[in-house]
Amino acid sequence: MSTLAITTTGLARERRWGAISLIAAAWLAFLFFLVLPLGVVLSEALKQGYASFFTAVLEPDAIAALKLTLLAVGISVPLNLVFGLAAAWCVSKYEFRGKSLLVTLIDLPFSVSPIVAGLIYVLLFGAQGFFGDWLAEHDIQIIFAVPGIVLATLFVTVPFVARELIPLMQQQGTQEEEAARLLGASGWQMFWHVTLPNIRWGLMYGVVLCTARALGEFGAVSVVSGHIRGFTNTLPLHVEILYNEYNHVAAFSVATLLLLMALVMLLVKQWVQEKKGMI
Repeated sequence: MSTLAITTTGLARERRWGAISLIAAAWLAFLFFLVLPLGVVLSEALKQGYASFFTAVLEPDAIAALKLTLLAVGISVPLNLVFGLAAAWCVSKYEFRGKSLLVTLIDLPFSVSPIVAGLIYVLLFGAQGFFGDWLAEHDIQIIFAVPGIVLATLFVTVPFVARELIPLMQQQGTQEEEAARLLGASGWQMFWHVTLPNIRWGLMYGVVLCTARALGEFGAVSVVSGHIRGFTNTLPLHVEILYNEYNHVAAFSVATLLLLMALVMLLVKQWVQEKKGMI
C-alpha cells in the first residue's frame, strides 16, 4: 500500500472518530442539560401521585395564573405580529431617514435586562412615576395590574417577528411587488397575493418564537405584577411563589404546564422549520 493511501486512510479514520466524538458529546450535553431537568420536573410533580398533581394544577390560583398568562400572550403576540410586519416592510422595502435607528430600537430588548425594562415601566406608570398623578386622577392602573403585565410582555417579545422577517424580505427583494404594481395591483392586493405568500412560513416561525418567549417571561413581569396571588401572577410567578413556600410538589406540578406548552411550541417550531426548508 502506498504512502498516500495510508495517509488517506488515517485521515478518514481520524475524521470518523472526530465525528463520533462530537456527536457523542452533543448527545451527552442534550441528555444532561435538557432531558435530565425535564425528567426531574416530571418526577417531582408526580412524587405524591396523580391526585396531588391535579389538585395543584386545578387550584383556583393556578387557573387564574394560567388565564393571565394566556391573556398576556393573546394580546402581545398579535400586536407584535402587526408591528413586526410593518417594521420589516419599512426596513426591507424603503429607504428613509432613521432606518438604522429603527433597526437598533427593534434589537433593544435583546440588550436590556427584562428587570430593567420592568423598572422603567414602574418609573413611568407607578404611583410615584412620571405619569402616576395623571393615571391616579383618571382612575387608571397600569402597574400591579394586567396592563403592566401586557406592556412588559410586549417589550421583551418585540424583536422576534421583525427580526425573522427583515432578512427574509431583504433577500426576496422588491421585483415581484414592482411587477404586481405595474400590472395594476393595489397596495393591499400586492400584500395579500404577493408579499404574504412569500413570507408566510417566516412569519409563522417568528410568531412561534414570540409566543414561546411570552409564555416563559419572568423578569419584567415580576417587577410590574406586584405578585398579587390570583390576580397578577402569571404561571412562572406562581411557580416561584409555590417554591418559596416550600410547596415543591405543587410548584413542579404547575411548572409541568409550562413544560407542556414549551414542548408544543417546540413541535410547532420544528414543523415550521421543515416547511421553511421546503420553500
